[in-house]
Amino acid sequence: MRVGFLGPSGTFAEEALRTSAPDGVEEIPYATVWETVMAVQERAVDQAVVPIENSLEGSVTTTLDALAGEGSDVRIVAEVVRPISHCLIARDDLALDEVTRVLSHPQALAQCARFLHERLPRARTEVSGSTAEAVRTAVGSSEPLAAIGTRLASELYGGSVLAEGVEDRPDNLTRFVWLAPAGTTPHGPPTKTSIVFWGFNDESPGALVAVLRELADRNVNLTKIESRPRRVRLGHYMFFADLDGALEDSAVSEALEALALRVETLRVLGSYEAAAL
Repeated sequence: MRVGFLGPSGTFAEEALRTSAPDGVEEIPYATVWETVMAVQERAVDQAVVPIENSLEGSVTTTLDALAGEGSDVRIVAEVVRPISHCLIARDDLALDEVTRVLSHPQALAQCARFLHERLPRARTEVSGSTAEAVRTAVGSSEPLAAIGTRLASELYGGSVLAEGVEDRPDNLTRFVWLAPAGTTPHGPPTKTSIVFWGFNDESPGALVAVLRELADRNVNLTKIESRPRRVRLGHYMFFADLDGALEDSAVSEALEALALRVETLRVLGSYEAAAL
């Protein structure tokens, strides 16, 4: 099985893949989340692993947007939750006050904001496509750069770890999802369903409450909901929601049938086994 992941080698996504993949998979790195999702959509890979939510910084919006947009034939078939511990990595064993720039993925920079403010107040932060790409760039540069990334990336690219555990909180967790083409069997018995919907009278008072009542009236537990811009005009949103229960459960299927009558578009992003926390 060919499995894509947010690369290059040494990312947290690769770690999540390796801890949850069956034996014998071929790992295929991609430069961005969007490219990883689209590799599944276009059948360039059989499945893929991408981050979708962090306990400190919230959802990975590029993943949500790709699943709601161009990745229309991609479904979530499993999830895995991993503890996230960041390292500050450079080419050489620099003193922290020698570092002039710190590179990393936006989520990683945000998760380490207090450390950066207190320990590297004069260093400028720069965004990279992934933590591993940031480490590869920093290790390959003759400038006094550092990157926030994994110890695995430091080992892969020959870096020096300047500091470990630089995340602001020790309970830093990221939820990763396995993606596959629609119709693929989930990795385990489904206990959770993820949806996205849009296109109702969202300028009317109580409109969203009326839509969500279809879930409450059938005792379907809503565990998460958030909005993202629809990119049509200001003030119109699509709503991502996670529900307890499998799509095959009568209460869930009936609730979604009723919800679909109230909105322009309802898409089931996946029904899969929830990760144990």
